Amino acid sequence: MLLEQSFITNLLNKQRQFFATGKTKNIDFRIEQLKRLKQGVLDYQEKIAAAVKADLNRPKFEAYFELSFLTEINDGIKKLKSWAKPQRVSTPIEQFPARAKIYQEPLGVVLIIGAWNYPFQLVISPLFGAIAAGNCVIIKPSEIAVNTSEVVADLIAHTFDSSYIAAITGGVETSQQLLVEKIDHIFFTGGTKVGKIVMEAAAKNLTPVTLELGGKSPCIIDDCIQLEYTAKRITWGKFINAGQTCVAPDYLLVNKSIKSDLLEKIKQSIDEFYGDNPVNSPDYGRIVNKKEFNRLNDLLKEGKIVIGGETKSEERYISPTVIEGVNWDSGIMQEEIFGPILPVLEYENLDEAIALVNSRPKPLSLYFFSRNKQKQKQVLREISSGNVCINDTVMQFAVPSLPFGGVGNSGIGSYHGKASFDTFSHYKSVLNKGLWFDLNIRYAPYKNKVGLIKKIICR
Repeated sequence: MLLEQSFITNLLNKQRQFFATGKTKNIDFRIEQLKRLKQGVLDYQEKIAAAVKADLNRPKFEAYFELSFLTEINDGIKKLKSWAKPQRVSTPIEQFPARAKIYQEPLGVVLIIGAWNYPFQLVISPLFGAIAAGNCVIIKPSEIAVNTSEVVADLIAHTFDSSYIAAITGGVETSQQLLVEKIDHIFFTGGTKVGKIVMEAAAKNLTPVTLELGGKSPCIIDDCIQLEYTAKRITWGKFINAGQTCVAPDYLLVNKSIKSDLLEKIKQSIDEFYGDNPVNSPDYGRIVNKKEFNRLNDLLKEGKIVIGGETKSEERYISPTVIEGVNWDSGIMQEEIFGPILPVLEYENLDEAIALVNSRPKPLSLYFFSRNKQKQKQVLREISSGNVCINDTVMQFAVPSLPFGGVGNSGIGSYHGKASFDTFSHYKSVLNKGLWFDLNIRYAPYKNKVGLIKKIICR
């Protein structure tokens, strides 16, 4: 349903008016709202699990991944006062007498646009940061995950007044209506293509953005590994949520000498996790809609399927699939897969693997499996990526103290924990000069002062 533009404009005006009261700047108010958010999520946990089951056939165990940000809220409630405390910084002697501090202040009214693959977490996790920093918020959940979108809207409506925090459901047109408004910050999670549209719209109002995008996250496997654990961790990270995870390994780049052994262990892991026929597994998800299913089904036509490859159109089911025989020019290597299809390429030495990864756009996540500490250091030093996980997959996303975000095509800005608070804050620099003393060197006339200023500036 297309909303009247006046409805959105009026809602934004109400939030601006509420923000202007200064109430959201009060630290005790923010802490109370974080507690309300946490309680609301706990009250709705069964509805959330049922919604993501309906949207993605996600098993209940994986549904609770959507609530992993609760640790961030708990930490934020404990630490918010210290986060928001003005920070004193040093001043150079020529500023004497002076004190310098950095003050945190909220941005105002912010917009959070979520993605469909983790449709609850990817709007409520950034909401934590926006509340903690003292903002008013409009949330636009993904219309593709329609059941979860309705749960988000219901939870927000029952927990907060709309003049403070509101959730608006709707399709692409609703997002377009929101983007034409003057907003103080836009936080978007989604694909690179739509990210460019969001950034273009934001530029018209000089609105700052945080873009959590994606890309082809490589997984490099050295020959110095523990084979069984490596295979299990790759299999888990790739096929949770039926591969529809922005930080899932997008392709494997495997040392040639261990490729066949690794693939055999991955096959064993798939059987262990999902049984001989994953379509019957209660622990394996489905593709979100027919459009995505058809796109992924077309990718199955490339290369040689060595594991899986079974599909059921009526169920939007694609089995955990591993493909060989693709090259860097194959269509499957030109876009983020975002599904349960794992291409495998090989290399002979690590320098070659690093060069291959560096020939592509900078990835959101980089995975490297190796016991060799020197090789770990080399990969960290020589490959740029948004984040890195060594000897595991996906788990870096679940560490609140690690800022999460991309670089280059994979995103702008970061969040999680204190980084979320920072993302939705402006840090205002304040210099406070004393009036009891004054250095005359800066004032004209400048005769005989050049030597002194050179000593101060050019030291």
